[in-house]
Amino acid sequence: MAKKAVATLQEGKSDGRSYTKVIKMVKSPKTGAYIFDEQMVPNEKVDDFFKK
Repeated sequence: MAKKAVATLQEGKSDGRSYTKVIKMVKSPKTGAYIFDEQMVPNEKVDDFFKK
């Protein structure tokens, strides 16, 4: 019974799966240390995020 209830709750939430959390290492121009750039990006724009 519980599995069926969980499955029906997830039917309306298909929006969340269209985004991906991406993490890129970027060298700081000020200190020279590496920092992490984390963003939630739509699946279609993941390649564009890593190109820039």
